[in-house]
Amino acid sequence: MPSLVSGQLDEIAPGVRRLVANNASYMTGPGTNTYLVGRERCVVIDPGPDEAAHVERILRETRNQVAAVLVTHTHRDHSPAAVVIAEATGAELLGRAPPGDGRQDLTFQPDRTLVDGDEIDIDGLRLRALHTPGHASNHLCYLLEGTGLLFTGDHLMQGSTVVIAPPDGSMGDYLRSLRRLQQEPATRIAPGHGLTIEDAQAEIERIIGHRQQREAKVLERLAQLQSADLDALVVRVYDDVDPRLHVLAKSSLLAHLLKLEEDGVVSGGDSGGWRVSEVGVTAKNA
Repeated sequence: MPSLVSGQLDEIAPGVRRLVANNASYMTGPGTNTYLVGRERCVVIDPGPDEAAHVERILRETRNQVAAVLVTHTHRDHSPAAVVIAEATGAELLGRAPPGDGRQDLTFQPDRTLVDGDEIDIDGLRLRALHTPGHASNHLCYLLEGTGLLFTGDHLMQGSTVVIAPPDGSMGDYLRSLRRLQQEPATRIAPGHGLTIEDAQAEIERIIGHRQQREAKVLERLAQLQSADLDALVVRVYDDVDPRLHVLAKSSLLAHLLKLEEDGVVSGGDSGGWRVSEVGVTAKNA
């Protein structure tokens, strides 16, 4: 199967190039995907970390002709290079301000805050911003109009599901955002990490199904235990996952539980002992 390496540059569509940042890790895979959109002047999507060689490569490949820097969200592997590129080129910073959960790149402050439906025109190409909270409350995807190519940041990525980490991450928002993308003319996914996904709608459906199956497993295991904290529950709900990943899985587990609590299906989070509510028992046995 094809793979990416740090520093790799590929054209993935007419006028669209993918440059892999030099921040490979267990969490980022080969590195954050930076996208250069345009021919004469460019829009840079997710410039990645403030790493000198990567920034220099972006400036070289765009010939310093950057009209705007767009970020999908402000996690620290996606946006820190934005201000550096803007200072070097005069580019406008576009996106949404970082939330205050302590996990964000606070250097990113947009010159223009994008809202759902905003359009960005560059070199005959048009990007439409789609507000897709879930992985992060300020998360945006960008649809390249007329092509079906959807830049998804960490909303969808190749080879892995994304971590949903409360309090800023929300499983309910994430599922609603996925379903919203099913209504868009997206056919290919350009993710924040990994290779292009060639069937966007099949992937969206797959991830929705995966999250629904995991939610059902949360309910099943919690009913068996009657009451459990996160440590006891994660080893049973994520028994199909490498135990070394359970520390990350606990974030998504909490996100599932909080969604189920909002739905009235589980309770007890405030006391540290989660349990299925009477509504949840009825739903499970229906």
